[in-house]
Amino acid sequence: MPNAPKTPARQIRIGEDWDDLDDAAKAMDTTRAAVIRELIRWYMRKPGGKLPDRPAVGPWSVDKEPPLEG
Repeated sequence: MPNAPKTPARQIRIGEDWDDLDDAAKAMDTTRAAVIRELIRWYMRKPGGKLPDRPAVGPWSVDKEPPLEG
C-alpha cells in the first residue's frame, strides 16, 4: 500500500504549544515528531536516547497560557 505509515498514529492533547513546537523544531532543522520521539527514548532510558538539542530563545519561548496547576 503506497504511503502507508510505518507506525500507527497516536493522539495526545498538547494545547497552544503545538504550533510553537513546530516553529522551534523547524529552527533546528527537524520536526515535532522527531523531537517527541527523542524525548520519549531519553525518558525511558533507551539505549542511545538523549535529550534533543534546544533552539535559542525565540517567539516560542513566551508563555501564552497561564501555567498548569499541580
